[in-house]
Amino acid sequence: MQQSRRHFIASGVALGAALPFLRSMPAAAAPIPPHLLHPELRAIVPQVEKFASMAPPMTRENLPKMRGSKNPFSQSPLTDVPWERRVVPVGKPHPDVAIYIVNAKPGMSRPAILHTHGGGYVTGSAESSIHGLQQICKALDCVAVSVDYRLAPETTYAGSVEDNYAGLKWLYANAASLGVDPTRIAVMGESAGGGHAAILALVARDRGEVPLCFQCLIYPMLDDRTGTSRKVPPHVGTLIWDPAKNKFGWESFLGGKAGGARAPALAVPARVNTLKGLPPTFIGVGTLDLFCDEDIDYGQRLSAAGVLCETIVVQGAFHGFDAISKMAGLPLGKWFEAAKLNALRRGFGMAAV
Repeated sequence: MQQSRRHFIASGVALGAALPFLRSMPAAAAPIPPHLLHPELRAIVPQVEKFASMAPPMTRENLPKMRGSKNPFSQSPLTDVPWERRVVPVGKPHPDVAIYIVNAKPGMSRPAILHTHGGGYVTGSAESSIHGLQQICKALDCVAVSVDYRLAPETTYAGSVEDNYAGLKWLYANAASLGVDPTRIAVMGESAGGGHAAILALVARDRGEVPLCFQCLIYPMLDDRTGTSRKVPPHVGTLIWDPAKNKFGWESFLGGKAGGARAPALAVPARVNTLKGLPPTFIGVGTLDLFCDEDIDYGQRLSAAGVLCETIVVQGAFHGFDAISKMAGLPLGKWFEAAKLNALRRGFGMAAV
């Protein structure tokens, strides 16, 4: 039966301590009225704004410095979950691409996740996601492969989409040696990684070579019109990721103007005509996230197309709230992580906990 569920979370306790690890975050456009913030996040927002104000604007000239900065949410890999780096072919005219394989165990038959990292299409790395993927693999007894796709603007969507698809095909072709059940492969990503995961699900559907059982999209970046030709309320998209950065990210990714009358086929998931035939989906986003409306709309379109979709909309949460909440030990972060893991369990045909 077709379903679409939206959950609203409004309870919790305020965080009483500042977090000094947000120095590299983009600057906020304007303070958010406290009553619009999730109670657990109110105390931390001034610190986010303070450290964010020190960051340089997102421009092509500043990208090398931004890419060289340490991800404030990145943690060292765990020692008890194996991982390795490999380089796999993408096919001419593209160069080979690096992938990171987490928790492979030959001789098993477990589910797997093809992961694509975030970073606005212009920053980020697969390596920084190893720790988080190790935790997920431990919780679900699964395998994960994260693709170190080429970044924009040096490479537009036409290259990075092929990088990610090559990683997915490699995972599927090597399922037996990795201990993977080829019928239980999901795609997952956060922010721009969520956009890439959504694109990958569409490409897999259209090419018909790799069956997917699920897509897990965490505040995915789906629509180039957001913040350009489609305006948002002034209190939305002011923390972590704002309209100006969104415009830069999309124009870098597309190799042309964002928010125009047309967009390249399959480069912008929100502009794809039909979503029929996509796998069951989980979408999570906060009401203060720049991507809130586009993510809700995508979930509704999936449901209308006959795709089983669960959409969680977290009241008063901004972009990246889950990572900040987890590092701060807030109940909100733990709750959201549990919801994501249970969605993956259901996608894999496992019992929720």
